[in-house]
Amino acid sequence: MTSWILQKTRCRATALLAGLVIGAIAHVLVCLSHAAAAQELDRPGASERVEPPYQLGERLESGTWELVNLDGRLSGYAFETVPLAPLPGFSGAPINLFVSVTLEGKFIDAEIISHNEPIFVSGLGNAPFHKFVRQYKGYSITDTLVVGVPYGDKGTGSSLIYLDGVTKATASIRIAHETILAAAFAVARKRLSGIKAGPAVRPDRGHSEELTWAGLVSSGIAGRRLVTNAEVDSAFRETLWADDDPLAKDDPQAAYLDLWVVDIGHPSVARAVLTRDSFEELQNFQEISTHDEPILVIDAGRHGLVDKDFVRNTSPDLIFARQDGLPIALRDADLEVELAEGVPGNTAMILRTDRRIGFDPTRPWQLSIRAVRKHGTFMPEVGTVDFSLEHVTPARFYVSTLPSAPAPPWLQAMLDRRIDLAALGLGLLALFGVMVTRLRWLAGLPQFTAVRLAILAVVIGFVGWWGQGQLSIATVLGVIRGIADGQSLAFLLYDPFSLAIWGVTIISFLTWGRGLFCGWLCPFGAMQEFAHHAGRKLGLRQIIVPDRADIWLMRLKYLVLVAMIMAAFVAPALNDQLIEIEPFKTAVTTFFVREWYYVAYAIGLLLLGMVLFKGFCRYLCPLGAFMALGGILRVNDWIPRRSECGSPCQLCTVRCNYNAITKTGAIRYDECFQCLDCVTIHDSSEQCVPLVLAAKGRAL
Repeated sequence: MTSWILQKTRCRATALLAGLVIGAIAHVLVCLSHAAAAQELDRPGASERVEPPYQLGERLESGTWELVNLDGRLSGYAFETVPLAPLPGFSGAPINLFVSVTLEGKFIDAEIISHNEPIFVSGLGNAPFHKFVRQYKGYSITDTLVVGVPYGDKGTGSSLIYLDGVTKATASIRIAHETILAAAFAVARKRLSGIKAGPAVRPDRGHSEELTWAGLVSSGIAGRRLVTNAEVDSAFRETLWADDDPLAKDDPQAAYLDLWVVDIGHPSVARAVLTRDSFEELQNFQEISTHDEPILVIDAGRHGLVDKDFVRNTSPDLIFARQDGLPIALRDADLEVELAEGVPGNTAMILRTDRRIGFDPTRPWQLSIRAVRKHGTFMPEVGTVDFSLEHVTPARFYVSTLPSAPAPPWLQAMLDRRIDLAALGLGLLALFGVMVTRLRWLAGLPQFTAVRLAILAVVIGFVGWWGQGQLSIATVLGVIRGIADGQSLAFLLYDPFSLAIWGVTIISFLTWGRGLFCGWLCPFGAMQEFAHHAGRKLGLRQIIVPDRADIWLMRLKYLVLVAMIMAAFVAPALNDQLIEIEPFKTAVTTFFVREWYYVAYAIGLLLLGMVLFKGFCRYLCPLGAFMALGGILRVNDWIPRRSECGSPCQLCTVRCNYNAITKTGAIRYDECFQCLDCVTIHDSSEQCVPLVLAAKGRAL
């Protein structure tokens, strides 16, 4: 009787789970009829986004309008960013914004029209994204705008204007920032007076010269600006800060700033100013950052180029540049600089700027260094003076190229996360190596379960919460949509941490199928495994799903995947709702800090995992369905089997928590999570029934 009741309870639990899933899928499919694709704004749609007293004027080209004032005179321009700068977002689709600027290049407003960035759609919500975009209002396209926080004394005296980013959404925010600037610069160069643009250039590596430092100086390739202490004092004369630099008064003729500037994008120039080691490091950098132009800046005076709080690999706050009236975004290249013999200087650094945004070293541009003085000790007042140097590099070192296509992936993301990537790479290499060469040794460890749980703990903490490397079906859908629309897949490189995991996972398809990721690298899967062990420790009765029901439930994840793929083609916006079937954003990305119903759903799945082993992974996960399909690429059956497996021995079948072993002993690799429990049993003379009987001189 007790057995019958338990069986009845299990069947009801299974039916309830199936009913919930089928109901969710039905709701999703109904929503398909209500989703609509985003279109370019018509006149009424654009007009309602124009801030008074401006009014919408004539349409100029796709997505661009004139702005007129109340008496009908031209006052600026309004434009959608997608036609001008369709940089792919993290979902694979561009972020479309409506931006308006005055004839002087001042931002009137910026507003998001549409986007599919997963972190905002199914994680943080749209409010922080809209808040970020509103920061551009009131600034000018000629301001040096950077995303981040000032270092040191809150950026006092800095030449930069900092826009607050959004935690956990760095990649999406960078894409939005680059989209706004690229579109605004495109309009400025075409429409605003005094701003021009020539064809893009790149170093001509087929051209070679033997150059020396003396030759660079005499030809102007190395530019110099000498500022004495007396000149600095003169600049601050009759101001509050006139007497705040005693060193300047002690030695008026000494160099305050002895600035040298050399564009070292061309190897011949770089070789003349750098040691061999620094030159080789620069060449390696240029092979990775193919669109960055490196600029060597040297100070032989006492200014020092940056302040004491400067952080490597960020934008220097005392150095800025302009060309054609627009700012040139400069950033420290984070390269060690050793100057060649004969090159003067106390302080040297290599800055980089992106040629794709319009920088042309063969046309005049201006580099400025800011001198900062402070008056008073408590909350001192800050005064600044800028000293500029105009520079140009001879055109013979460069070749012109056609205007660049939409910006390819921002490789800067890789450099920013190089430490995390190095740690991840070592970990993946170790795990992959053990799985390839010592898998059966690992499965045979006496403390295998403890070792496995330790690895899964690292996956949750480092890969998941720290690295934000939880893979998602959103990436797969973004790739599908990008391929279908003929768009670039460069958005993948905005998250190099996840891309590295994707790379190892796809390679592992050939060897193990879905097992490496689903069993060892998925943070939420690891959480469920800990939930299972917690349920065991608490003595909770486990739900054993009957085989027939289990087979049907396993198919549900494929239905979810099919629904999402259909939505990607028919109604992409619908996937913003569908993606919520994954609890990853709640449990990993936002650390369970979301609306209560998302948190309840994610925690509910973990509680379910305490009594139903990895229920979400086995029955609902669309990413797991994709991984299972990817397992078709598997080229070998890596789990060892004996002739007695399944006939008559059923031990591995009974012990498999994933129900991935049939009664015939065959492995269902599309459902195998590579937990290695069956490998442990197979190799154990104390557990494997054929081995135990053979040791006793008996046979099955």
